[in-house]
Amino acid sequence: MKLNTLAMIVSGLLASSVATHSYANLKDDIIERGSLKCGISSDKMGFSYINDQGKWTGMDVDYCRAVSAAVLGSPDKVEFITTTSKNRFTSLASGEIDILSRSTTWTVSRDAKLGADFTTIWFYDGQGFMVRKSLGVKSATELDGATFCLSPGTTSEHNLADYFGSKGLTYRSVVFEKTEELYAAYQKGRCDALTNDVTGLAARRTLFKNPDEHMILPEVISKEPLGPYVKQGENEWRDIVTMVGNALIEAEELNVTQANAAKLAKTTNKPGIKRLLGTEGSLGTDLGLSQDWALKAIEATGNYGEIFARHVGQNSQLKFERGANALYTEGGLMYAPPFR
Repeated sequence: MKLNTLAMIVSGLLASSVATHSYANLKDDIIERGSLKCGISSDKMGFSYINDQGKWTGMDVDYCRAVSAAVLGSPDKVEFITTTSKNRFTSLASGEIDILSRSTTWTVSRDAKLGADFTTIWFYDGQGFMVRKSLGVKSATELDGATFCLSPGTTSEHNLADYFGSKGLTYRSVVFEKTEELYAAYQKGRCDALTNDVTGLAARRTLFKNPDEHMILPEVISKEPLGPYVKQGENEWRDIVTMVGNALIEAEELNVTQANAAKLAKTTNKPGIKRLLGTEGSLGTDLGLSQDWALKAIEATGNYGEIFARHVGQNSQLKFERGANALYTEGGLMYAPPFR
């Protein structure tokens, strides 16, 4: 679907919502409902994935669990709703979901045209390429004339066109709406290559029958700041969703963990930790939440570093390095605004 067409659909949904609902306060609606509707991907290991115990797990899942804890007092009051790259923004605009937590890239056109507002960067990524080792290529520049399996309505589709066009290369595409169909087609040989966020490619490769037969090429061709979106016009809700993520990042910087958060709330004499955990100041009431909103979120999921390590870092099957996702004090790009 073309971006302009999608924007028209979203605009119509928003207009209908205004006419019939007059934009009731979304936070209050969620509290009255007693559950948070979280739009996610269904099959991205490390981000949103059903594990062997049948439970949703991953960084994007934990973001919604943290929001649920902050707003509803429990991380377990989340209804996870699977979305596709094609329907995710219409699901958000129509009210089917309250948060889109689906490793979605922050772009100007999405903020401007799709009736959605970005919240905070949850993961820094970049687009790369995966091929079979048997193809015999070592660089993306050797893929002239290759066939790519692609998902519609993604930044990956546009970045591929930009990159190949700038290099004077050509390619063919086979489009699949559902991610699982795309990767199944690639494994059956219907296309030569895949292009997606590098982490997404690495995560998916672990699920292949013979992962060692596939390789990720060295080129990274884009900036992909990933994070949750909310419906445009819900300013209080946007602030809440944004600050929950930032609270988990701030907690890592202040060495507040899932294990010590409750104790620190009672014993610390450090002003920054007191403000974060709600024993000093009024950040909770300023956001329309209880004073211990951040404490509840941290107790539910741990801080950002704990979430990263558990799902994609050294304590996970993926074992990604922190890189740009390290705290700014450790050479990365992650930091929260001042909690004051």
